[in-house]
Amino acid sequence: MTTTFPSYVISHYKLDFHRKIEQNMEVIAIQKSLLDGMKKELKALLELTENATRKYTPIFKEEKWLDNQEVCLMMNITKRTLQTYKDKGLLPYSKLNRKNYYKLSDVQALLKGKHSYNTNDNGFTDE
Repeated sequence: MTTTFPSYVISHYKLDFHRKIEQNMEVIAIQKSLLDGMKKELKALLELTENATRKYTPIFKEEKWLDNQEVCLMMNITKRTLQTYKDKGLLPYSKLNRKNYYKLSDVQALLKGKHSYNTNDNGFTDE
């Protein structure tokens, strides 16, 4: 559902926003050498960031990765069942920033039945 606002409300907020920007604008004069030094430091930081992420980009470009929700939807299982798969070592995963990711090929392999594993509706296993 999209909310639409009357034009007078929108124009009021636009004016208020521009006033706040104008109130906070300051002109600061610095030496050119200082500005050049800041630019050089920013470029070095950018290069460090690119170098740090470069070794991880091939991992994510080679294959599609799925998060918990996508795996649960794809496999039509609960989060508890997914946790059981992980605990039993049936579905490998990787953690990135406290979030689990799964290779699409691993999920498809589990779906194709390469692993015989049955769960009840409540997520418990029948072994």
